[in-house]
Amino acid sequence: MRHTRHFGGETVKAAPFEYVRPGTVAAALSALAAHEDARIIAGGQTLVPIMAMRLARPSHLIDIAHIPQLKNIEERDGAVRIGAAVRQLDAERSALVSQKLPLLAAAFPWIGHHATRARGTIGGSLANADPAAEIAMVAVALDATIFWQNAEGEFATPAREFFTGPMMTILDGVSILTAAGFPHWQGGRIGAALHEVSQRRSDFAYVSACAQVQLSANGVCERACLAIGGATPSPVFMENTSAALQGQSASSFSADTLAREVEALDIMTDGHASPRYRRHNALVLAQRAIADAFAKAAVDAK
Repeated sequence: MRHTRHFGGETVKAAPFEYVRPGTVAAALSALAAHEDARIIAGGQTLVPIMAMRLARPSHLIDIAHIPQLKNIEERDGAVRIGAAVRQLDAERSALVSQKLPLLAAAFPWIGHHATRARGTIGGSLANADPAAEIAMVAVALDATIFWQNAEGEFATPAREFFTGPMMTILDGVSILTAAGFPHWQGGRIGAALHEVSQRRSDFAYVSACAQVQLSANGVCERACLAIGGATPSPVFMENTSAALQGQSASSFSADTLAREVEALDIMTDGHASPRYRRHNALVLAQRAIADAFAKAAVDAK
């Protein structure tokens, strides 16, 4: 099969490849092991363009988008488990996600465009491990669990250990990401917010930050999580700041701990934004996300 795309009036074609459409994860794993240079595809929002530019030349494409067990959204063991092949737009429209995962719900409007979310999958975004990916940042913030399989069985890895660098995860070439379990916080008075800066809205973020807080009846933070994305090789959980937020109100929180933690970050250097720019905006956006999370939690309490 040959895939064709059009860029700027020019036709760009992927190198020839064989297309495989298994009906189960076991069949997908068998196909992956049987063919050298095979690649998994679901939404194809990253893989297809780089194939069209011939930056990737897989011998076989194994399409997991139609495997039923990878398309569920369900509540299980204190978390919302989202199958790897669930379209981002379907998760965005899910009442369960909206009710139980306010931080993930807040992230969806920032992810690409409506058309890309209609094709892109939850698992594809996580497996791709782009440093600017909003879903990966939320997974790190909430301490989600990434489920994956290979011929030896099923495994579960904390999101904070899953991403190992830009476009890199712990997965090898014979493993398939199958689901992500996002913990949902019990009770009310929860607020969540995400902010990012990019060249244009819906472009990849140069820097992003997300926060979720849960307040007591008198407005004091009982639980908090904060993560930074885009600025570092992988999304980073801001552990010290998340701990420092506990026991604080919106008016009493000091950014001193946050400033020190941002200063210690391993900021990326590339042609898109300088380390100084990214570090400055990481601090600004984190403060903004925290403030907005407090404000939304206060509204939720009413």
